[in-house]
Amino acid sequence: MAGHSKFKNIMHRKGAQDKKRGKIFSKLGKEITVAAKMGTPDPDMNPRLRTAIQAAKAQNMPNANIDRAIKRSQEAGGENYEEVRYEGFGAGGVGVIIETLTDNRNRTAGDVRSIMSKHGGNLGETGAVSFMFDRVGVVEFGVDAGSADDVFEAAIEAGADDVESAEDGHSIYCDADMLHDVAKALEATLGAPLSAAITWRPQNSIELDDTAGETLLKMLEALEDSDDVQSVYANFEVSDAVMEKIGA
Repeated sequence: MAGHSKFKNIMHRKGAQDKKRGKIFSKLGKEITVAAKMGTPDPDMNPRLRTAIQAAKAQNMPNANIDRAIKRSQEAGGENYEEVRYEGFGAGGVGVIIETLTDNRNRTAGDVRSIMSKHGGNLGETGAVSFMFDRVGVVEFGVDAGSADDVFEAAIEAGADDVESAEDGHSIYCDADMLHDVAKALEATLGAPLSAAITWRPQNSIELDDTAGETLLKMLEALEDSDDVQSVYANFEVSDAVMEKIGA
């Protein structure tokens, strides 16, 4: 089992801020609509939709919003979104993965390229970065879920592969295909999780000095603010002082 990791999905770092809530709900709703449209509107028969609904509920998205997002997937003439993943590099050679849902590839590619270039980054070819990450499921709990030992035992029983416990909570990792089952088993033992999602987990991290760290974090925040961007991941570590400075 690994120790605590400082790098987090930007969505997780920003999720608690009220000023971001509307944008987050929009992104979550888009994922629910796409998941329901690609499969079936019944979450019991659609693993991706189940995961999307879990993520929405973890962010306290109202049930009415979730129901509307599912309904939109069945409407004739609705928008058709395409999943596009971009990979590139930020300050200090940090690898960055950007997942998007877009109805206009050219617009999205231009926006992502512009943001990265403005902050000293650059786009790479598909596969240039993703090999440095593992595609896994992650279920997160607050410190009140239990001690590190209790959470570790619950994770093993639930079929998880890895646990990271720290002062701010617990992150439990599992095979991406097992996320729903593991999250359900953990909820029965530890209570409702803060979040449950499919994520790109860095295999190793690059430690950045304060200047490079601040530049990178500003780029990641700008990417996350883009309407077409769903999630942003990067393999880095920075000081707490830099995190606090930009409010991450």
